[in-house]
Amino acid sequence: MSNMALSCSSLCSHLSLIRLCGLRTNIINNGVYSSYMSCQPRLTLCRYYSSSKARRGVGRYVATKLQKANSKYEAFLKKRFPRFFQLYHTFVEGFKLLYQDAKAVWRIKAKMSTSGVQYKDLPYREMEMLRQFRRDMIKAIPLVVISIPPFANYLVFVLMYFFPRQLLIPHFWTPSQQVEFKGVYHSFRAQHHWPVLKGLENSSHQIKDRQLQGRLRDLCTKIQNGVNPKVSEILAVRSLFSGHPLGVKRMSTQQMRHISPLLFLTPRLPGFVVGQRLNSHGLELLQLDRALSRLGPNQLSEAELRQACYVRGLNSTRMDINQCREWLSQWLQMSSSLKESEVSLLLHSIVLLSANYPKGSSRH
Repeated sequence: MSNMALSCSSLCSHLSLIRLCGLRTNIINNGVYSSYMSCQPRLTLCRYYSSSKARRGVGRYVATKLQKANSKYEAFLKKRFPRFFQLYHTFVEGFKLLYQDAKAVWRIKAKMSTSGVQYKDLPYREMEMLRQFRRDMIKAIPLVVISIPPFANYLVFVLMYFFPRQLLIPHFWTPSQQVEFKGVYHSFRAQHHWPVLKGLENSSHQIKDRQLQGRLRDLCTKIQNGVNPKVSEILAVRSLFSGHPLGVKRMSTQQMRHISPLLFLTPRLPGFVVGQRLNSHGLELLQLDRALSRLGPNQLSEAELRQACYVRGLNSTRMDINQCREWLSQWLQMSSSLKESEVSLLLHSIVLLSANYPKGSSRH
């Protein structure tokens, strides 16, 4: 502090001398005024210099004290309430991840706005982040609304503790919950495998082309018998999924309601709304596949690879990483051949390609 005071005093003295030299003609006539003016810059500069340093020092002191207090609090929770500490730690880390994702999404949106980049031209990771962040926020909004009334945050905390799967987004799940909850959601999705296949069989009666009709029936029979179909067998019936009876805008409402849960969409909406949502999410998935093909699936980390398989219908949480890589390769081989008018086949492939992979049947 003494060095700081000396340097400040020296600086102010030099400035005062310059000020006095500049006002030498006024010193004789108005000595009192000149003396006051020469002291004024010194007082102002010294006050600014010392106060800004003091504010920074106080800020560092407060931050250090808060960090120490937080460390003691976490140590106390970890020792006395280990289960609550795990929940507390998960929440803290979850908010950090959510904040990082929000900043990343803001940067992507800003790039799209300023550079005129369209969604379909984004890199795979940016496209996937926008898709997942939007879904997470849709799930988080009801919880935020519930917590608005005074003292409601206590009730929300209790609900979040007892119903983490229903109320929390994956940012706030523990690693074990990540595996458990994804398994639960996939079991809900797998319940619709059999109805989707039965819907395809029923639709085959409306096909006039006998050859295509036979191929579709054979495909359904193979999957129902626990056989994994080849990509070529799926693509052999692709023309049926661009118009009547299996196009995304032409299929029956009942079939659309069975497909919606495959994408974690609610089927409890009017038929035309369900169809619009399926078309929108199907096109989004097709664009995501094209971006992934440009990147190359070998560029994905293990977590990204498992997530990519899970989004497309495979329960990858307990599966070997090589199996995930093989399955995703088959999916992209099929997806890269499709046009936007054939997006219905992409949606049905969530069942066709994943129902029996790597082995077993999807009958529930």
